[in-house]
Amino acid sequence: MKNLPKNLFSGFVVSLIALPLGLGLAIASDAPPISGIIAAIVGGSVVALLGGSNVTITGPGNGLVIVLLSAITTLGAGDLYQGYLYTLAAIVVSGVLMLLLGFLKMGRLADFFPASAIEGMLAAIGWGIFAKQFHIMIGHNNEHGSIVKLLAQIPNGLIDLFQNGSIEELIAAGVGIVSLGIMVFYGKIRNQYFQLIPAPMWILILSIGFTYSFGWLNIPFPLDANYLISIPENVLSNLAFPDFSKSLQKDFILSVFAITLIASIESLLSIKAVDKLDPESRRSNVNKDLKALGLATSLSGLVGGLNVVTVIARSSVNVNNGATNRSANFFHATFLVIFILLFQQQIKQIPLAALAAILVYTGYKLATPKTFSKVAKIGKEQIVIFLATLLTTLFTNLITGIGVGILTTLVIHMFLNKSIFLFLGNVFKPNVLLFQEHEEKTYYVSVKYFCSFLNFSRLKNKLDVIPEDQNVIVDFSMCGFVDHTVMEGLEAYMHVFLKKGGSIEIVGLDKHDADSKHPFAIRKILPLGSLKPIEKYFTRRQVHLEETSNELGWTYEPKKNTQASFLSDFIFFRTREVSYLYNQLFTGEKGCAVFDLEFTEGAFVAKEVVKTTVFYIDLPQEIPVFSLDKEGLLERLYKLAGFKDIMIDNHSDFNRRFFLSGEKTAEIQDLFHDELILFLESNPYYHIESNGHSLLILKKERLLSVQEIKAMIYFGQQLQKLLKPSYTAQYLLK
Repeated sequence: MKNLPKNLFSGFVVSLIALPLGLGLAIASDAPPISGIIAAIVGGSVVALLGGSNVTITGPGNGLVIVLLSAITTLGAGDLYQGYLYTLAAIVVSGVLMLLLGFLKMGRLADFFPASAIEGMLAAIGWGIFAKQFHIMIGHNNEHGSIVKLLAQIPNGLIDLFQNGSIEELIAAGVGIVSLGIMVFYGKIRNQYFQLIPAPMWILILSIGFTYSFGWLNIPFPLDANYLISIPENVLSNLAFPDFSKSLQKDFILSVFAITLIASIESLLSIKAVDKLDPESRRSNVNKDLKALGLATSLSGLVGGLNVVTVIARSSVNVNNGATNRSANFFHATFLVIFILLFQQQIKQIPLAALAAILVYTGYKLATPKTFSKVAKIGKEQIVIFLATLLTTLFTNLITGIGVGILTTLVIHMFLNKSIFLFLGNVFKPNVLLFQEHEEKTYYVSVKYFCSFLNFSRLKNKLDVIPEDQNVIVDFSMCGFVDHTVMEGLEAYMHVFLKKGGSIEIVGLDKHDADSKHPFAIRKILPLGSLKPIEKYFTRRQVHLEETSNELGWTYEPKKNTQASFLSDFIFFRTREVSYLYNQLFTGEKGCAVFDLEFTEGAFVAKEVVKTTVFYIDLPQEIPVFSLDKEGLLERLYKLAGFKDIMIDNHSDFNRRFFLSGEKTAEIQDLFHDELILFLESNPYYHIESNGHSLLILKKERLLSVQEIKAMIYFGQQLQKLLKPSYTAQYLLK
């Protein structure tokens, strides 16, 4: 109850935006204006009561405009109102399908679409809205045709307006252009009182004021009813009802499929985006929300309303105005009911051109040139996928467009890997392993084979079960290919975990090739022979390693180095073959180096490739040769090599927890003085070896995160300091 005033205010502000957008989106779909408001009212009420999200707003969406427009035009065969009734039936069936998708837990439907193909689809939707509404904005209400045809007609429409435009067209165009100017320059006006009212509501207020000013001046109003919004006198007695007589026809079934697909994708993408904005960092129950949206869509269609989807723009306004729960969605619907019942006459005075200007700006924002450059920066292959989806959608339809986008993505992925078998052979294999490491309680996720939009849901399933306040390592060292959709999706998870006090760090991609510097660029494994410095295309981990090196005053060298013979003196590597090391952080003065390395163990069929991170310390003076490990970890290996566990007097806990071995027992016992033992008992376990003149420290047989590397460096430096007093005294005595 204490948050009720916040949600009430936020719902009111959102309703000020939802009113013009609901009217405009319905008009853009060639449906009666009131149908958009019905969708917002039904959606806000039902989803607020039954939904699984927290601060989302529901109503008619931008993405469905060209789908509904196509359905109304196709099903009506020239009769737009009859086409609208058939489309209402398709909306009802679509809602039932969305309800089933929710019960089948298909909330991850959006994960199976490439990110660049989704961008291309949204851009095509933007161009579709822009193409249709631009003509209405300049007073040409009767322009029809495909998206491409309408875009091509824009120059002629402007020329015709200036050369042959009637008074009514010129006034409508003036209203439209002024309204577009308000949308464009609204954000640049810094007056706090002006900003209290959203830009779309300013357009409605000024448009209605413009209309009434003619009456106040006793001048005939120059725009007839064709240029104004039309809503029935009594909304409740004039509701439209669906016509199911075409339910078994091909066009109807295709329309249902298209509406369901786009509505589901738009809603799921919006829910994920709004979760990032939630100040409390809550995660929505997408399947529950999908069921609520399906029920709301069917109810909306039964009483003459459009589809109900989750909408990102209105949801972000909701969050920015302090909403904390779903009651804001309900209040937004309530205020819309009040507006329709009390201000019907005023709404009828709104020029269509004013609403069209709002949608022209909306369409442009979906297909702004920045979208093209943003996709191009990720990689050349992404702009190909984007353009293939965009152009196919513009010339055909959304279903074909998204299908071509998926097919193009698959072909490009196979071309980049020069193998069709990587995908066909591994697509059904489980490729994600999750376990919790007991010592630090870190969650470790290992990904094998490939990770793309085809199987990203498996990785997401594992991440979803991890509490968001925990630390997670995602290791791609055994994964040959990681696509843009996965990299972008992981970024969203990293953002959520960071807000909740946890973290996700990605390791194992430093040897993978990339086509750009962008953090979401495709990463594919480099052959051993071609491994080389890739400073231009550092991973996030490599950037942080370089920063760590600079903080320490060390040098960072990412390139491959096969000169690893200095490791052969250590027991750990007697039965292992080191292939190469890379990502070196080193200092000449202190003789310290931290690096990733790849080694193999076993032979023939049992041969296994392992990647790990090692800290090597070159000591200034000799110390006894020894190995120290957690009791039981490598004890068997050492016993086979002829070593036995050395006991330290008066330190039974240390003897129980650690396995200490070496040939010179007395010297080793003297080396492990009380302060050193207390230090080792107080820190996490590390495998520590001395070959007499240098130390080898490693933690796990996997690549370490940057935070783990920093901790290991600190541990090693402190260990080196504690070793000095003891062995110096020992050798001085000798």
